[in-house]
Amino acid sequence: MGELDTLLKNNRDWAERAVRDDPDFFHRLENQQTPKYLWIGCSDSRVPANQILGLDPGEVFVHRNVANVLSHGDLNALSVIQFAVDVLKVEHVLLVGHYGCGGVHAAMTGARVGLVDNWLRHVADVNHKHAGLLAGVADTGLRHARLCELNAVEQALNICQTTVVRDAWARGQKLAVHGWVYALGDGRVRELGMDVASHEDIGPAYEAAVADIARVAALGRRDG
Repeated sequence: MGELDTLLKNNRDWAERAVRDDPDFFHRLENQQTPKYLWIGCSDSRVPANQILGLDPGEVFVHRNVANVLSHGDLNALSVIQFAVDVLKVEHVLLVGHYGCGGVHAAMTGARVGLVDNWLRHVADVNHKHAGLLAGVADTGLRHARLCELNAVEQALNICQTTVVRDAWARGQKLAVHGWVYALGDGRVRELGMDVASHEDIGPAYEAAVADIARVAALGRRDG
């Protein structure tokens, strides 16, 4: 049996188990998509949104790219946000980075990977913006962890500044943006204090999140 045959068999086995456990599962899934959450995360195969959140298909809308970047010039990501906010009416946008991110590490070290280097320039800009904070972290692994956190906070900030989110808040729509980071080592999500539910929340939440990362950096502690 080839690799693709194995995948197809896995699919059949999964579908049969799903129906056995819940005979109405696919009928319900086929007829509604009402997720309350939009997950914007890394393409890393070790970071599956539904499993991490303990949610079934249909309960979380997902967009993933290398190093969980939200660029204001990325029409793909912006379209996902617009559809999720305006059409699906999600209530929470989760920007989720993860410790050990290869894209973040490449941006931090200046390693050349290929075409993706141009995309990772966004993360390199985060590295440059917080150069003072990161320079005080001598250990490379700890510095990498702090940059993964800072990247999640900065990309969450970018989400807050999109016209889609700003317009939703202006019309009084219930919507919050959160910056999180996921730890591969224990499967747990860490909140970063970047929780924004209105335009007025942006500055205080951002400043508090960065200050907390700076505090952890000064302690020389790895939380992830």
